Amino acid sequence: MSELSQRARQILYACITEFVATGEPVGSRTLSKKGIALSAASIRNVLSDLEEMGYLVQPHTSAGRVPTDRAFRLFIDAMMEVRVLSDAENTNLVQRFSEIEPGPNFLRETGRLLSELAGTAAVVVSPKGESMTLKHLRFIRTLPGEVLAVLVMTNGSVQNVFFKASVEENELLKVHNLLDDVIEGRSLGELRELFARRLQSDKVQNDSVRKRAFELGEAALADAADAGADVVIEGRSKLLNLPEFGGEGLKEIVAALDEAQSIVRLLDATLAAKGTSVVVGREAGDLAGGQLSIVGASYATQGRSVGSIGIIGPTRMDYPKVVPLVTATANAMSSLSERRAETKDDSDD
Repeated sequence: MSELSQRARQILYACITEFVATGEPVGSRTLSKKGIALSAASIRNVLSDLEEMGYLVQPHTSAGRVPTDRAFRLFIDAMMEVRVLSDAENTNLVQRFSEIEPGPNFLRETGRLLSELAGTAAVVVSPKGESMTLKHLRFIRTLPGEVLAVLVMTNGSVQNVFFKASVEENELLKVHNLLDDVIEGRSLGELRELFARRLQSDKVQNDSVRKRAFELGEAALADAADAGADVVIEGRSKLLNLPEFGGEGLKEIVAALDEAQSIVRLLDATLAAKGTSVVVGREAGDLAGGQLSIVGASYATQGRSVGSIGIIGPTRMDYPKVVPLVTATANAMSSLSERRAETKDDSDD
């Protein structure tokens, strides 16, 4: 940023915001009409300097200039003013979000809401199995030599796991009481490691009840902890209908949207980051030939980041608008998860 003069920053800012609004290369004549108190010739000189520094590119000799990924990164990190959602907008978001029913369509409906608000495609990544936090674990004897494990997560979801095991009915109360002391508040991944570690100890090997409890727990969590994250992408048509993605560009975008795991890997960084992060163009590698940007944030359960939500759009997306929308939606998901966990706590009392 320090390498740019105040004049260069002003013109680069105007060039970026104009390109975001129109999608067309920006020329000196257009900028001179935007209130920049310089002659068209002076503006052309600054545009030429910005092009040499890698902030702008000229598609054709006679055309205006287009901001590069480097320009957008500078804009995001140091120039833009993020628009603050009004109280009314926040209230509307929270209200509409709370109307989404928990269940198999929760991620899809969340994605549809964010896509509608942002005007482009939205992606929602569910928690991976190992990151989900277990609240209750109960075993039910079914057929001879078979047990049903019922896993209740803190987010309200329930998983049923059948596996082969022999256990007596009178053992289950002791098993449940013992496991209740260790499971709550721990993720499935943490519990799987804990059970394996406990089973290696002589103390547990010499205690039949403890050994049985941790063996059953390990068996119940084996598949659940390995479950991968579900990925939902909504609003594809909003993205595909943008003018810059016509012709050959359309094929690249369609292919990119089918590369769900590539998008998940980019969003995984938000699990460790604080706040909302932005990946611009080529920062995402070869995804869609460097034509896409992703704005993402993590959502949490009981203070632990477990999943991600984001917006997929062109590099010229309206970042000051999209960043606070993604942030607010992630916060709403976290808040809703906490409320549902509290409601389930109250109903269990």
